[in-house]
Amino acid sequence: MNDAASTIDTQKIVVDEIFPHAPETIWKALTTGELIGRWLMEAHGFEPVVGNRFTYRTTPAGEWDGTIRCEVLEVVANERLVYSWKGGHEGNVGYGSRLDTIVTWTLVRVPDGTRVRVVHSGFVLPRNESAYRNMSDGWKTVVRRLDATTAGLGPSGKPH
Repeated sequence: MNDAASTIDTQKIVVDEIFPHAPETIWKALTTGELIGRWLMEAHGFEPVVGNRFTYRTTPAGEWDGTIRCEVLEVVANERLVYSWKGGHEGNVGYGSRLDTIVTWTLVRVPDGTRVRVVHSGFVLPRNESAYRNMSDGWKTVVRRLDATTAGLGPSGKPH
């Protein structure tokens, strides 16, 4: 490893909660396009299949068109979902700077429901400082919305 690589500071966001729902119900909300739109944002082309590419759209900034490009990297039904999360533009500073990160969802059955852990890793500081700061609070809000969306699903994973 060269000196430049050893000085790169990367950060991750971790949100860890216990929901009173079965892993299968939470999985449905994590992997169904229409439901993802309720708790995160509309996912264009999402399928829980390794290699599947999909996008999210958010507010554009500078040279960046607001598209977040993702690829499903790992799928273990009802347990683990991993995808890349890439966006921004090299010419932007602050919001909209180039971002190349990984989102990992882990579900573990516990006596009162499911432990839901999301880790969004790979924020390069200082370049991604703005995204890291904004998304640190954002993921907490998203996880609360995931819980609310999941609560609205019956045991079959369909809305009440």
